[in-house]
Amino acid sequence: MTMQKTMRQLFEEEKCILAPEVYDCASTMAVERCGYKALVLSGAEVGMAMKGIPDLGILNMEEVLWATQRICDYTYLPMIVDLENGYGSAICAAYNCKRIARAGAGVNNIPLDKCAEAGIVVFNTPGANANGVKELVIAGLLLSARDLVGGINWVNSVKDDPAVADLVEKQKAKYAGIEIQGKKLGVIGLGAIGVLVANVAYDLGMEVRGYDPYISVSAAWSLNRDIKPSQSLDDIYRESDYITIHVPLLDETKGMIGKEALSIMKDGVGILNFARDTLVNEADLKEALASGKVSKYVTDFPTPGLVGLENVISIPHLGASTNESEDNCAVMAVRQVMDYLENGNIKNSVNYPNCDMGVCNHAGRIAINNKNVPNMITQFTAVFAKENINIPDMINKSMGKWAYTILDIDSPATPEIVRKLEAIDGVLKVRIIK
Repeated sequence: MTMQKTMRQLFEEEKCILAPEVYDCASTMAVERCGYKALVLSGAEVGMAMKGIPDLGILNMEEVLWATQRICDYTYLPMIVDLENGYGSAICAAYNCKRIARAGAGVNNIPLDKCAEAGIVVFNTPGANANGVKELVIAGLLLSARDLVGGINWVNSVKDDPAVADLVEKQKAKYAGIEIQGKKLGVIGLGAIGVLVANVAYDLGMEVRGYDPYISVSAAWSLNRDIKPSQSLDDIYRESDYITIHVPLLDETKGMIGKEALSIMKDGVGILNFARDTLVNEADLKEALASGKVSKYVTDFPTPGLVGLENVISIPHLGASTNESEDNCAVMAVRQVMDYLENGNIKNSVNYPNCDMGVCNHAGRIAINNKNVPNMITQFTAVFAKENINIPDMINKSMGKWAYTILDIDSPATPEIVRKLEAIDGVLKVRIIK
């Protein structure tokens, strides 16, 4: 990285956000599209700084450590939270991290409760990559019905045979498949991706059933009205020719496709997993594949135990790997974080409630992360009342153990008010927005 000014000067004097090197193209475009300048700092540079390695070439350790702290103050962190080596946790613990944004939907590698307890809002970008994943799921559905992979591999194996055309005609029956039109598809999870998959499958002539006890209003409106709802997972398992999974990895969903679920399914069922590998119990799946209970398993998450196994199609995690998806995720992540930084608003957080007060049109605005316990609002308003400051508008939302409050006030906030709010038991973080 070459620059005439130091990183500290760039952050302080110009409107800059860090664009992580691992998402160089998409994140740089997103940052600049949102009106900021992009700097690139690699995960290796941050990692070496965290390990205390002083020599980083052009950048010295002091600059990298300082920049990392500013990253935690000012930017989204797909680079940090996607690292599997623990640097993300170290940075969150070592610095005054205020927010993390995941350029994607999965957040299973982020300690959500610990972040919430520290007042760190974690965002993801649901739906930004939904179309890319949907298209790959439909491709997987077709691959499970027609043995295209086997047929292509066989053709490649006889590519040097001069009689390849004749061989094809003799051999093609071995790779014959079935059509998906008229078959029953069970969609487990009707979020952004599940709804799109269900709608396309219906348009392809399939009989589609969906199961999601927590379906959102927007998803319900987007779902084709002719798609039938199932009242239980057992109904999906029992009636479907193909099953596709679109749920998050939680304690209650881990291993949900196991011996018991498989025993209910039709013989020869096809299973598609483009959500998370451990939603399926691998040992039980292997038994079902060997017995013919499962005809094909298509997954976007290869594992050592399944790669190369007969009737398993392992795709190298390509669901959201399109230029469009990466760009959409990066843009959404930046916009959400900047709205949080500049206006205090929360949209698409996974550990704090959505909370939107728009742009502040009053003299001041304060945002408070707090525990969801009684008497918090009363204590907040009492602080302003003692200072004779009016609160013309406010909003308070909760999500499980955590709550978030935005207060617009008729006078500028002072450090003394912040100290008094921070002293209240149950307050996790106080920010002056304006």
